[in-house]
Amino acid sequence: MADVEDTVPKRKRTTAEILAAVKLKAEAACARTEIAVPDLPGITPSCDAVKLPLWPDLVRAVPNGVLRSALFGAIKKGPRLYLERQEIHAQDGIKIIYTGARLDQGDLDVWKTVLHIARLQALGDECRVTAYQLLKALEKTDTGINRNTLERRLSRMKATGIDVNVGRYGYEGSLIDEVYRDKETREYVIRLNPKLSALFAADQFTQVDWNVRHALDGKPLAQWLHGYYSSHAKPYPVNVATLLKLSGSENADPSSGRQTLRKALDALTDASEASGQPFSYGIRCDLVHVQKQASETQRRHLAKKASQLRKRKP
Repeated sequence: MADVEDTVPKRKRTTAEILAAVKLKAEAACARTEIAVPDLPGITPSCDAVKLPLWPDLVRAVPNGVLRSALFGAIKKGPRLYLERQEIHAQDGIKIIYTGARLDQGDLDVWKTVLHIARLQALGDECRVTAYQLLKALEKTDTGINRNTLERRLSRMKATGIDVNVGRYGYEGSLIDEVYRDKETREYVIRLNPKLSALFAADQFTQVDWNVRHALDGKPLAQWLHGYYSSHAKPYPVNVATLLKLSGSENADPSSGRQTLRKALDALTDASEASGQPFSYGIRCDLVHVQKQASETQRRHLAKKASQLRKRKP
């Protein structure tokens, strides 16, 4: 005997019911990739979208290759040198070929803020943001001077060309693929290259504390040191001259450079302790020894490495 359902004529589904069914299937497929499904009728989300990893509002994520190099240098204000396919000083294991005007720590603040905002959407999509919103995220007042500076920094990074290789990870392109003003809304329209995601692979980026960073505003060498040491779970001793070279310092006088480095390390110590993050240093035989508190993510990384070493032992 046939089932009752088989004897009842099938009702044609409405458009609303079809869209609801498509959305349910999309939600199930995208759950594995943690991509949010837009609640818009007739739009099927793409599960192939490339996104940056999510991080908390109190930090800014930066690739380790950037933090351990002179790409965003601790340089003085004023005219910028223009470099063409020049290798940037970087820690061993990192190679950066750069074309463009030299970048400073203020440029890094803007770039990491753009990344911070863009992390909530797919890379390659238009990121629309006002100058007011960007300046507010940078904790700067909305003035004409600050807007002009912001405009210059965004344009400068759009005009860059970088070739970064960190181990098996690499990226070649611009820091910002596209940036322009929408004539009607006056918003910035910013687009980032999806291939940037290669620099944000597991263990390839660091979450830099924004409060400490902001407390060091106007102290470029201290800001660079904060990023550099934040990227190391257990910092090893580094020669004074090597640190200055990696930071992009333009101070050619060894004695003056050493004094400037001490002042920057003192500022970093004070700012870190004010935020409840112990940081101390000592300079012995021209080697800078640093002790700091590893972040929760770094502690997990150290525990994982220790576990792997134990398994390798016979």
